[in-house]
Amino acid sequence: MSKLVFLLEEKSMEIILENMLPRILPGVVCQFVSHEGKSDLDISIPRKLKAWKDPGVRFIVVRDNDGADCKMVKKRLLESCDSAGRADTLVRIVCQQLECWYIGDLLAIERAFNLPGLSAQGNKKKYRNPDSLNNGSEEFKKLTGSAGKHSAARKIALHIAPERNLSHSFQVFIAGVKRIAEQDTLNL
Repeated sequence: MSKLVFLLEEKSMEIILENMLPRILPGVVCQFVSHEGKSDLDISIPRKLKAWKDPGVRFIVVRDNDGADCKMVKKRLLESCDSAGRADTLVRIVCQQLECWYIGDLLAIERAFNLPGLSAQGNKKKYRNPDSLNNGSEEFKKLTGSAGKHSAARKIALHIAPERNLSHSFQVFIAGVKRIAEQDTLNL
């Protein structure tokens, strides 16, 4: 099987994915390359895609949109991948922030932070579509009292479940990664 290489905006994305994906994609080899924010990632993409020489590598770029136009951000990133000779790169945009993916699974937050009853708040309108939250990190902090991005990612990764996550961008990410992993398995 080939390797999936994730080019990520930040370390907290790496932490959640390296702890969550082995449960979702058992046996799939994943490598995570985190960056120091959006600008660092955006600049790095063409260089890394051109320089990476391992055969059979599939790339996945994951980045927050932080209020920007998702379609325009994705279009620009796809063009960057294409110009680097890797049009087969999967680009996924987190709407709006990574914490919105966490909020998409309130039961995971409840379990990770020992907050009994938190998942019952999933009936509130603002939590039914976590991707529409303008500031997911602030909402997450209100829910948990935690602002530690790395420690929160570690805790939540153990409990997050794609089948119950309400974040549409999370669902699109998971479906895309599974599709690539399945395609690579069929091509063996």
